Amino acid sequence: MTTDLLTNPAHEIVDVKNTDCCIVGGGPAGAVLALILARQGVSVILLEAHKDFDRDFRGDTIHPSVMEIMAELGLSDRLLQLPHTKMRQIRVKTTENTFTLADFSRLKTHYPYITMLPQVKFLEFITQEAQKYPCFQLVMGANVQELIEENGVIQGVRYRGGGGWHEIRSILTVGADGRHSRLRQLGNFAATETSPPMDILWFRLPRQPEDGEGGMGRFAPGHIIAMLDRGNEWQMAYVIPKGGYQQLRSTGLEALKKSVVEVVPELANRIHSLHDWSQVAFLCVESNLVQRWYRPGLLLIGDAAHIMSPVGGVGINYAIQDAVVAANVLTKPLQNHHVELRDLAKVQRRRELPTRIIQAFQTFIQKRVFAPVLSGNLTFQPPALLRLPILRDLPARLIALGVFPVHVK
Repeated sequence: MTTDLLTNPAHEIVDVKNTDCCIVGGGPAGAVLALILARQGVSVILLEAHKDFDRDFRGDTIHPSVMEIMAELGLSDRLLQLPHTKMRQIRVKTTENTFTLADFSRLKTHYPYITMLPQVKFLEFITQEAQKYPCFQLVMGANVQELIEENGVIQGVRYRGGGGWHEIRSILTVGADGRHSRLRQLGNFAATETSPPMDILWFRLPRQPEDGEGGMGRFAPGHIIAMLDRGNEWQMAYVIPKGGYQQLRSTGLEALKKSVVEVVPELANRIHSLHDWSQVAFLCVESNLVQRWYRPGLLLIGDAAHIMSPVGGVGINYAIQDAVVAANVLTKPLQNHHVELRDLAKVQRRRELPTRIIQAFQTFIQKRVFAPVLSGNLTFQPPALLRLPILRDLPARLIALGVFPVHVK
């Protein structure tokens, strides 16, 4: 619901700031958009609800598409100086055989691997780079509560934090505040939902040198486990049927640990490090697409506009591609202090098709592969089409580079 000071006199505004662009949400999409706009002299205020960027089990995969963008910004070499690991292949092991689902080393890119880098480090890196520009401001602990709407146009936001209410007046407001987007709710945006057949439990286990590197998937009837190489740890994704969490929880942690070892026997000597449910994070898998990503003065990008399934780990990368396209389209209008509805529509027009394509790919994998395995009917078999030499690199290309390349103008 939108309000203004006249209709809500209880608000005692501490200060009012004016900016060209107010970005709500300091995740990958919001941070990258803020950086690119600030580099072009556009005044930007980036609002982040939390007091730091450090949240557990955020997506830590930076795909080649994003590394190419970082290179275009002149940041890739310094980014890769941060501690990270490289995933050059995704291998799948079943009870019957082992095969490579995606081999990134065959792709035509300067970065033929997925960079495993803690998202907190990536966000700190991007925002520290943005702070080199005087027209950028980052506000942590800013809990946005209201949109400011005048004559049908969004003119900014009001947020709580730092001792009271604050108001930001902006030419454009961008909602980049993730899957639980406050701006999507306040703006009454309608979304088309899909129904992924699964949820995920995240936890970590020690990784040993003899384990090998990269990403691994383990499939057995009724069980799917993904393992992501994070240096001295495996980030484990234990896939369960949708709605099965409470039943699994009721069986106890020992039952979960036993199930993990049955699928991945080599973890038997370290499963004991998982000793409390507090070490396990539950992800309710969702997938949706907002029907219209914009209103006058307001644009949604990233998970705020389209929640992605974790299949392929592409959510961060599509969010950053959204940010780059938004910056390409909107920099000049923002420099001219006038953003039209057609400018916002152009952002959605350029990003909606690749989003729909990757979501369709994810839905195919979920329904044709994951659902039958989780039901216990069969083990994993690669789709027959992907066995053709001409199509063998399709999963790697979709995961690593996306549907269409995105470049910084």
